[in-house]
Amino acid sequence: MSDFLATFIFFFAVIDPIGTVPVFLAVTRAYEEHVKRQIAIKAVLISGAILLFFLVAGEVILDAIKVPLSAFQIAGGIVLFLFALSMIFGDSKPDQELKMVSATDTAIFPLAVPSIASPGAMLAAVLLTENGEYNIMEQGLTALSMFAVLAIVLLLLIGASWIHRLIGNSGASIISRVMGLILASVAVNSVLGGAKEYFSLVIPVAG
Repeated sequence: MSDFLATFIFFFAVIDPIGTVPVFLAVTRAYEEHVKRQIAIKAVLISGAILLFFLVAGEVILDAIKVPLSAFQIAGGIVLFLFALSMIFGDSKPDQELKMVSATDTAIFPLAVPSIASPGAMLAAVLLTENGEYNIMEQGLTALSMFAVLAIVLLLLIGASWIHRLIGNSGASIISRVMGLILASVAVNSVLGGAKEYFSLVIPVAG
């Protein structure tokens, strides 16, 4: 149960459901309520399919191009850390992604990617389903926790208008920065863990 909760918190931090709400409100402001619901469902389904692909085939792709998972973990951790710093000190997630709104197909971009299926979420899907470390049951729990977070995203987007009146843009910005701090600690742990794994493979163990 504790592992499921930790995985759930990890996915919640990298997907940032609450931070997605202002993005959704901005890119769907010209649509009727029933169209907004359709966009929310489509965006969550698309992002779920993308994350499921990385969950199932991410490690296989890395093996095919001969990139060790530890190297991917280190690189991903660095990217996550930089992204987390931008959330904490720079533009918040809503501020960043509202600038990218220009396309008409808002369910795909920027809503599904990169707002929901973020690079951090893709990395998490790969790292938390490593075949050498996690068995089938643990990988299934990872998938379950991921879809649980996506279900929360869907509920928040459907109720986005009410939520926005409750927390406002400032509240969403504050929560996004708190998620950035959590994500920074996760990123550091990812880099340290990847470095430990990489050098344990490269440097022969004495004795």
